[in-house]
Amino acid sequence: MAQNTLDDYKKDQSSYSIDTSKKLKIGIIGCGWIAGDHIREYMNMPDVEIVGVADLIDGKAEAFLKKHNAPEGIHIYRSHKELIDSEKLDAVSVCTYNMQHAEPTIYALEHGVNVLLEKPMCVTLDEAVAIMRAEKTSGKIVSIGFQPRYNPNMQMIKHIISSGELGHIYHITIGGGRRRGIPTPYGTSFIEKETGGYGALGDIGCYALDMVLNGLGYPKPLTVTGFTSDFFGKADDYKYKDVFGVDDFAIGFIRLEGGITIDFKTAWAMNIDTMGDTVILGTKAGLKIPSSGHWGSIDAPLKLYRNIGNTPVETVIPMSKEPPEGVFYWKVRYFLDAVKNGTEAPVPTSQVIYNQAILSAVADSAKLGREVEINIPEI
Repeated sequence: MAQNTLDDYKKDQSSYSIDTSKKLKIGIIGCGWIAGDHIREYMNMPDVEIVGVADLIDGKAEAFLKKHNAPEGIHIYRSHKELIDSEKLDAVSVCTYNMQHAEPTIYALEHGVNVLLEKPMCVTLDEAVAIMRAEKTSGKIVSIGFQPRYNPNMQMIKHIISSGELGHIYHITIGGGRRRGIPTPYGTSFIEKETGGYGALGDIGCYALDMVLNGLGYPKPLTVTGFTSDFFGKADDYKYKDVFGVDDFAIGFIRLEGGITIDFKTAWAMNIDTMGDTVILGTKAGLKIPSSGHWGSIDAPLKLYRNIGNTPVETVIPMSKEPPEGVFYWKVRYFLDAVKNGTEAPVPTSQVIYNQAILSAVADSAKLGREVEINIPEI
């Protein structure tokens, strides 16, 4: 089973070709750290012309273009509205602070522009619904920035789950987290409430949820009980304690349709090396996904546990190498192909809204101190 699964995800990249007969005009909104990955990949695409970038902070866009040795002639704007109003764009990457994801995404859609939107999708469920409604009205697409989906080991997880090998999946435990990893090397935008909105919950928690929910086919979440804390961000000896306004630890107990439960944990900082592996329990077999200090890759082989007759058997799934171009390249490439071909977004909002609903419900439950129901309105 394992070898066949690996073969399913071996990509012969030499057979992949890019149609260069038409160049897509691209803009980048927000010139922070993650935008560097976007511009790097766009510059690698022979069918892309980067025509403009926008950032609210004076001088940031200029420094951004210089740092990445961007081509001459890229126009600089002070807002997403100026960029979208001034350029004839096929698509934009939205790389702003979490709290500013929804507004430029909706504005772009309203003006006929496709969007590659960085994760998390946004901050509240209401914002996610507004994005999806704008997307539906516009006829354009929004793809969410979950590049781990293009890691072949992540794809192996999806294949094993969807193959039925595990039987009926009834419970999932998500471990992970960082021993020390509050993201401040690039400033404090991740940790301030007005810009980040979420902390570890939205930054790496969304990846952990997507890893398992994508494999399950994104079943609808029903209820969530959540808890968040900020003990490390608010510690007396932490230099950014005065501006720290988000969570550095979050947990949730999630009930999904189909009788599935998830015990979810994530952290930017903790006094232990790991909160455990991710474990998927099924009626025929169980799958263990080794804990990783970072999201987006698998550091050790997956293990499949089952019985053959009365004998417990443990199968180690050989690891696959990432594609040589890197997973971020394929995140951008498949988005561009969807724009060109008028096909569905590679990571569609129709799935990720459930991810966003869980994040929002964990935060709401933590504030209220009780379980909350998830109700997603008709879109």
